[in-house]
Parts: sequence; C-alpha cells; structure tokens
Amino acid sequence: MARVLIPLAQGCEELEAVTVIDLLRRAEIEVVTAGLDDRPVKASRGVILVPDTTLDQAMGLDFDMLVLPGGLPGADHLDNDPRIHQLLKQQADAGGYTAAICAAPRVLANAGLLEGKSATGYPGVLDNMELPRVDVLDGPVVTDGKVITSRGPGTAMDFALELIERLAGKAKRDHVETALVRER
Repeated sequence: MARVLIPLAQGCEELEAVTVIDLLRRAEIEVVTAGLDDRPVKASRGVILVPDTTLDQAMGLDFDMLVLPGGLPGADHLDNDPRIHQLLKQQADAGGYTAAICAAPRVLANAGLLEGKSATGYPGVLDNMELPRVDVLDGPVVTDGKVITSRGPGTAMDFALELIERLAGKAKRDHVETALVRER
C-alpha cells in the first residue's frame, strides 16, 4: 500500500487538505498528516485540524508521495520551514512523487523541483516568480513526471483523483470517483 505524507501548517487551506486526505483514504492509501509542531492546526477559514503526528516524528518514515496543501499563510509557513525543503529534495532524489496545490507550488519552485518542468498554481503564484525554466500553465492539474501541481480549492477533487491514479492506478481512481457520484 502506498504511503503519503501531508504536512499541515497553520493557515493551510482546509478544503484542499481535507479533500486530499479524504479521497486518498477512500482509495485505501495510507495518509499521514504531520503538523509543523505539536499543536492543532487552525486552517485559513478557522477549521481546526488535528494532525496524526508531528513533522519531526514523520521525518524518519518513507513515503511514496509528499503532498503540500496551499492556502495562506499555510504555504508560506511550509516554504519557510527548512525541514519541508529537505523532505522535498529527499523525496525527489529517491524518485518519489511531490505534489502541491494552490499557493504551495511556490514551495516546490523554491526547493528547485520545478526546474525544467511544467506546473500550475493559484493565479499569480508562479507567474510572479522569476522561473525562466518552468513552463507555467493554467490547467486545473498538471503532471510532469513525478511532480503534480494544481490550481486551488476548486480543483482539489481533480487533484486528489490524479494523485490516486498515480499511486494506485486508473481503476482505483475510477472506483473512488464513481462512488462520489460526481457530475461532469
């Protein structure tokens, strides 16, 4: 079974975090949520999230994917935490997936993981950075190799389904999506 780490920072976008956690767990993928410290996380709209563990405790584990929820100031807290950059680089070096949504693709860019890749993010987040070797697209979800990025809260379900497909295959994605009774 695949294992995914989702770091939760104060001020993260709850719709993105909870949607990804929920859908991955529906796909029977092991999800570990980790707070940057040992406190409950107050998300951007005031929802309180209780992480499974702390980032320090999760750092010794192996993961198939590292997923960064966006939102502000949550994405800034992730970007300012050297442990996140360390984990992202380790994950990429090990050939694992890295994924980010909304404002969090900026964290991937600052960790050097978007060089030579196509990516998306919340409007203006990547566009306002000097990234000459990044093809910034406006699609809802962009997958380039082992890097997956998405636009924002409105694309969280598409993002989560793409993560499921990458980790567990198209049949598992279709199974989860069908059970959601999603209208297209």
